Amino acid sequence: MNTLTITPDFSPWRQGLKDALPLFGGYIPVAISFGLISIQAGFSVFETILISTFIYAGASQFLFVAMVASGAPLPLVVLMTLLINARHMVYAPNIARYMGSDKRWLPLMHGLTDQVFALALVRLPQLPKAHRIAWYTSLGLLAWFSWIGGTALGAVAGDTLTQRWPLVNEALPFALPALFAVLVAPRCNSMLWTTTLITAAALSMLCKIAGYPNAAIPLAALAGVVVFYAIKAIQPGDSQK
Repeated sequence: MNTLTITPDFSPWRQGLKDALPLFGGYIPVAISFGLISIQAGFSVFETILISTFIYAGASQFLFVAMVASGAPLPLVVLMTLLINARHMVYAPNIARYMGSDKRWLPLMHGLTDQVFALALVRLPQLPKAHRIAWYTSLGLLAWFSWIGGTALGAVAGDTLTQRWPLVNEALPFALPALFAVLVAPRCNSMLWTTTLITAAALSMLCKIAGYPNAAIPLAALAGVVVFYAIKAIQPGDSQK
């Protein structure tokens, strides 16, 4: 694993902001899309911003807006939102082990998105314990504020943006996949990770083409895990090269 160079003037706050820049660039267009869709579904600008502030979970927010707009019962809306976010029950313990006994991180778990988790899982082990809270806070706050800001922009000026630049409508749906690609690409630095990621991506595409899009993500994830540990068992010394 590559380690972070810690110099006497190293600032975990600045490093957190630097590491969050890819999230900033990826969250804004997706949040604009959400803000626009929420307004079109009948929510006010204020309500739309509140959803991004307190729910702060991309897929869950789109589902929440769609279900409320369609008249679904509130208990069902809440249940479906919680089910989609159930993955955080796996995310949080994996992050908590790097925070030790410092309980200041507990309220920061509100900012634990998929992308923040991916970055934190790689970066936190490279940081001294004294720097971890500051780094995570900086990363999480910039990601959160960029999501809220993008939502507000989409809610207030989304229609104007898409009417003036129709290409924006075509680009917005690709923003989130592009963000994941940016986060994954640096891991393709060894045969182990490259083979694992190519296998998962290829299988997910085949499932989609074959007409089984709902099975694409779980099957691809399972295949990635199997390939990763199979190669690691054969070549244990190559896992971190």
